[in-house]
Amino acid sequence: MHIIEDQIETTGPAWNTVISGGPVTATAIHAGHVVRSELEPHLAIDEEGRRREEDPLTDYFLNLADNIVRVNRSRFECDVNRPRDNCISDDPEDTWGLKIWKDDLPGALKDSSRELHDRFYAEMRTMFDALLERHKHILVLDLHSYNHMRDGPDAAPAPAKDNPDIDIGATTLDKGVFSDVLSALSVGLTRVPVRGRKPEVAENIRYPDGGNFPEWLHEVYPDRACVITLEYKKMFMDEWTGTLDIGAAQDLRTGLMHALGAAREQLGRLNA
Repeated sequence: MHIIEDQIETTGPAWNTVISGGPVTATAIHAGHVVRSELEPHLAIDEEGRRREEDPLTDYFLNLADNIVRVNRSRFECDVNRPRDNCISDDPEDTWGLKIWKDDLPGALKDSSRELHDRFYAEMRTMFDALLERHKHILVLDLHSYNHMRDGPDAAPAPAKDNPDIDIGATTLDKGVFSDVLSALSVGLTRVPVRGRKPEVAENIRYPDGGNFPEWLHEVYPDRACVITLEYKKMFMDEWTGTLDIGAAQDLRTGLMHALGAAREQLGRLNA
């Protein structure tokens, strides 16, 4: 096992990558909250408002996999799940109507974020190339979360039919190759109750267009990488205060552990 860190000056590693060499990788590319110091004066949103739109605590699930990737920078500094040119944007239309950056955000600072985007994808290419030298096929779990109380902490939650507890993103994976892996994971996620209730699991409901990171992986490794995005409703935390519901988080983690075990069996058959 070895650990790779990408470092930029004094702001700490932009991401951490822990590689043991097995066929399953988990990523939390929106878990980070850090913004590099040169960008801080240009923020137009307060820290808690920004954190609410990130994916805190998704890194809690990472160590179920063989290899892990945690991005430590805020998605608003550099969103590696978007194309390079749009990885940082001062247009509220790109950020759910929220104004993240002041109008004077310099182009040079945007360029620095795009360079970070370049480095991330270069490192991911190196990592996944190496994993695919060892395995015929790999599984990548791309972990995210989403808000369902956008009207306020005391308002009614968003309708459950359009907001499943776990939304599986599988827009570009090759189902001709990986349908059994996908099915095993999907069924497995429903088998462990969360706070005494069977979780609702659906596919391609919240984000039917997918994200840049899984799309890139499937473009580069079309029939060898099974990339599945898991969008967890923030039922494991209070999305307004950031308070963790430990019981719900543990139930979801246990559910993913069992589901991943079933998916590994199917992946093993492909790699036999």
